[in-house]
Amino acid sequence: MTRGPSDAGHQGAAALHGGMDATTAPHRIPPEMPQYGEANHVFEMMQNMLEQLLIHQPKDPIPFMINHLQRDNDYVPKIVILGPPASGKTTIAMWLCKHLNSNLLSVGNLIAKEFSSLAADARRHYQKFKTVPSMLLIRLVQERLSEEDCVRRGWILDGIPETREQALMIQTVGIVPRHVSEWPPTPWGPSPRAAAPRSTIVLSAPDTVLIERNLGKRLDPQTGEVYHTTFDWPPESEIQNRLMVPAGISEGETALKLLEYHRNITRILPSYPKILKVIPADQPCVDVFSQALTYVQSIHRSNAPFTPRVLLCGPVGSGKSLQAALLAQKYGLVNVCCGQLLKEAVADKSKYCEMILPFFEKETAVPDSIIMKVLSQRLDQQDCVERGWVLHGFPRDLDQAHVLDSWGYKPNRVFFLNVPFDSIAERLTLRRTDPVTGERYHLMYKPPPTMEIQARLLQNPKDAEERIKLRMDLFYRSAADLEQFYRQAITLNGDQDPYTVFEYIESGIINPLPKKVP
Repeated sequence: MTRGPSDAGHQGAAALHGGMDATTAPHRIPPEMPQYGEANHVFEMMQNMLEQLLIHQPKDPIPFMINHLQRDNDYVPKIVILGPPASGKTTIAMWLCKHLNSNLLSVGNLIAKEFSSLAADARRHYQKFKTVPSMLLIRLVQERLSEEDCVRRGWILDGIPETREQALMIQTVGIVPRHVSEWPPTPWGPSPRAAAPRSTIVLSAPDTVLIERNLGKRLDPQTGEVYHTTFDWPPESEIQNRLMVPAGISEGETALKLLEYHRNITRILPSYPKILKVIPADQPCVDVFSQALTYVQSIHRSNAPFTPRVLLCGPVGSGKSLQAALLAQKYGLVNVCCGQLLKEAVADKSKYCEMILPFFEKETAVPDSIIMKVLSQRLDQQDCVERGWVLHGFPRDLDQAHVLDSWGYKPNRVFFLNVPFDSIAERLTLRRTDPVTGERYHLMYKPPPTMEIQARLLQNPKDAEERIKLRMDLFYRSAADLEQFYRQAITLNGDQDPYTVFEYIESGIINPLPKKVP
């Protein structure tokens, strides 16, 4: 075959650079490198540090980065809660603050701050015009967030930003929430700028409900506590007698505030499309709080490179092989079946053949030391390192799990498939094989087409009910220890449609692992 000029050029470049040109050969990445990166969240750490560098643009980046790492506050609460009047956003914000041990920031407590010239200016303006200029409000927020308690314990903005202008100012000065919530549903649009909040909660309820709710508010002039004639009436008659109707809660005044809110919120929400949670506020307050808390404690999906190392555990007949095949087909993971590896090692007359064959002939278990040699040879191959793997058939007990771990093979997703004995017996005891054609049948799900074929079908002795029960008992004897060893394991109901099971496994791989309460 004739080579063109481009071929000669490529050959010359390869000769010139030798083996050093990244385009001439794939990099050999040791398996320990991605494992270390994932375990120590190196990608997220660098991403957060780069984000802070670009926002603050320090003159000397090195001391700034050292200080940032020493703070270790990348995951403190940074939350924005929005909602119309009477939606309960302040109550939810206060409860979240108490539960998360964080700091609540509202227009009221910002302008009431002592020993701050900015707050003094804001008070004077508010007393005269009943509003705070946007630039002054954002400078107050910025001043408060720079204080040590907000740096260490995070913050929750209650009702801020109030306008699109304030939302853009917040982004411009580098205030970065993690969760933003609103309380009514409103469509949102384009992607946020780089410094958008991390979480936004928005509470929603029909205007008629909000007006009615607002009319029932009562204020204790001595304590400043707000009560409600329907939902939160004080039991003490002394408090009841001194309650007053707050200013600005009439039906007309509330309707005007709602109109202003709706006009602004539709322009605010496009700033927070990926971190926004809308929660209906027309439900018990504890339910709203529960949903808000669940959201703010969720972990956003990371942009870090992720190589799945999946372990499927379950008794015989639980569907591990099928799920592994589906994962391999959709995501390109290497399907590593331990039993199949041992059979291939014997069939291929590999260097481990003579070690394994005597145990096969006696139908006894292959020692863990031999299994690990065969397994490590496969898991160390470049396709497993680069694409990831899904392992099943090993480990079967705690000792094997320790051995696998000691060799450095640490799965980052573990799934236990639970299936009751009756379902497994139905799956396995009705399996048959045609000795003439080798075709496999199932008397219930894939019956033979003719009586002649059915008459000659044979059952594998391993599919006898007694053998299956023994193997199931052996698995469940070790299952509790394995679940304890793999603390981040996800347990699934395997007794359902296999594609439903696959969707759950797929979700468990794609999404971050939930934080387990110790």
